[in-house]
Amino acid sequence: MCALLLLINSCKEAPKKITDSIDYNVYLTPVENEMLQLTQEDFKFWEEKLEKEPAQFPYMVKAAASQSQLFKETGHIEALIQAEQKLVQANEKTNYNTPSYLRALARNYISQHRFQEALAILKKAEIIGEGLSATQKMLFDVHLELGNVDKAKAYLNKIENYKDFDFLIRLSKWSDHNGDLDKAILYLEKATEMVESSQDKWLMQWAYTNLADFYGHNGQISASYNYYLKSLKLNPNDAYAKKGIAWIVYSYERNPKEALRILDAIMVQHKSPDYYLLKAEIAEYMNDYNAKQTYLESYFAEVKNDYYGHMYNAYNAILYTEDLNKIKEATDIALTEIKNRPTPQSYSLLAWAYFNYGDAKEALKIMEEHVANKTYSPETLFHLAKVYKANGKVKEAEALKEELLKSTFELGPLMEQRINNI
Repeated sequence: MCALLLLINSCKEAPKKITDSIDYNVYLTPVENEMLQLTQEDFKFWEEKLEKEPAQFPYMVKAAASQSQLFKETGHIEALIQAEQKLVQANEKTNYNTPSYLRALARNYISQHRFQEALAILKKAEIIGEGLSATQKMLFDVHLELGNVDKAKAYLNKIENYKDFDFLIRLSKWSDHNGDLDKAILYLEKATEMVESSQDKWLMQWAYTNLADFYGHNGQISASYNYYLKSLKLNPNDAYAKKGIAWIVYSYERNPKEALRILDAIMVQHKSPDYYLLKAEIAEYMNDYNAKQTYLESYFAEVKNDYYGHMYNAYNAILYTEDLNKIKEATDIALTEIKNRPTPQSYSLLAWAYFNYGDAKEALKIMEEHVANKTYSPETLFHLAKVYKANGKVKEAEALKEELLKSTFELGPLMEQRINNI
């Protein structure tokens, strides 16, 4: 019977198992974090020097760099905010006239999703001119985050150098933004070869996890898994790589219990509200709605911390729309996000809130003006497809559905069910 069904493409093969807990179990047991220890020692060193000479602003910048690294290693938002405070002090003492300090502050603002403020700071650095190429690279980053695609392209042209790692990773990002994932992978692979030859371990770790992400989006799940493992070999405490493996286990292999086990291990050493969101999604997939509710409550308890600012606006807008049915709050957040970051994704949040409120016509108006043909983000395209269908644009919805079915690994099992219902 199954053979007959296979002939008419109705028998669905179970996904091939790619991961093996033997590969990654060693990274789930808490071990001494060498990078964290070195960072803490470095921070202590500069703090002690600052105590003796509080007016020495270069020490502030060094201490801030240590705190930024502490944030990366632990996820503690307080470290990022304290780094900002020191960088503001250093820039005040130098009258906002030292480009390297300005770039450091802009980098901090980018981490906090304060892109408009980062842009203002980088413009100052650009006018001064010192280290101009480094400033232009960051201006590309910020303009792309803000949806200023023409300005982003102009800065990409200014820094063009196919032998430069920083240029190649930005060209990769630009290609991905434009929906050309094959080229995005190609450029990132070239950049990875460069850092491998230089044996820069931090950049190798960054390149491996980003390549793993791209391979996953491209359906190359085995390559994605192997690159997360390569990153963990360099840094056994790489929480991002472990989360990437958890996603493969959940989204591709459909093994939610094992994915939760991995997440539990990560959360012992690294703190981030979005772990609770992923756990809530997995709980829903397991039909455990009590657990989902508990995880969402934990998430909201975390993001109540004012230090997170606008970092979780996009997540919150979706949650208020879909899970809490608080449309007024969702539209308020979406409007704030549009003000801070007027991208197609931000406008999609507003349209999605209107759609869920029952105003499909207003949702369509927003989508057609600000979203359609302007983004390749799968989640945004899902929202667009639903809005199209509700407005009788069935042909357009079906075309998007066909594309979205290629992104089911990236979107996850719950979204796959929703895509099939378009």
